[in-house]
Amino acid sequence: MEKPAVTQYPVSSFIARRWSPRAFDGKRPLDKKTVGTLFEACRWAPSFGNLQPWRFVVGLNFDDTHKAIFETLTDANKRWCKNAPMLFISVTRLTKPSDNTPYSHPQHDLGLGLENLFLQAVDLGLCCHLMAGFSVDKAREAFGIPEGFQPMTAGAVGYPGRLEDMPEDLQKREMNPRERNPLNAFVFSRRWEQPLNLG
Repeated sequence: MEKPAVTQYPVSSFIARRWSPRAFDGKRPLDKKTVGTLFEACRWAPSFGNLQPWRFVVGLNFDDTHKAIFETLTDANKRWCKNAPMLFISVTRLTKPSDNTPYSHPQHDLGLGLENLFLQAVDLGLCCHLMAGFSVDKAREAFGIPEGFQPMTAGAVGYPGRLEDMPEDLQKREMNPRERNPLNAFVFSRRWEQPLNLG
């Protein structure tokens, strides 16, 4: 199932096709080359001072790490991502490796890396869905994530599944139209909340 964005201005097809579905095909594993391509895309995201603060714990094709990541998720997320063959926890480094002083933009840079990964997934015909609903404490304990590193999101990746295999309430959510604020709600000029004239 695809739900391309209805945009005000033309954008890349990868961006228009990017959304966060919940239906995954649990019978189609991900090969290591595909997984490598996803993280290679992340690797080349921009980062402040080229510090590349992103780190990932990855569970693949229902291995032990996959099961451990699954146990960190909220019950609401477990309902739909159980069929995703790849689960991950994204983590960001909070300090500079050179002197251990605070790093000013770690979440920003991790977000750039995740978006590269996400768009690469779209290009490969995969689904990707990021989640805030997971336990940071459980992730730290399960994977030995040290101080100075902050778990930020969980993620699910896989091939598209069948809508009819999902619970009815989730099927309805999948069918909801995609919505975004118009540009004049967040693109300003001269004064705060004075929209940029793109006339």
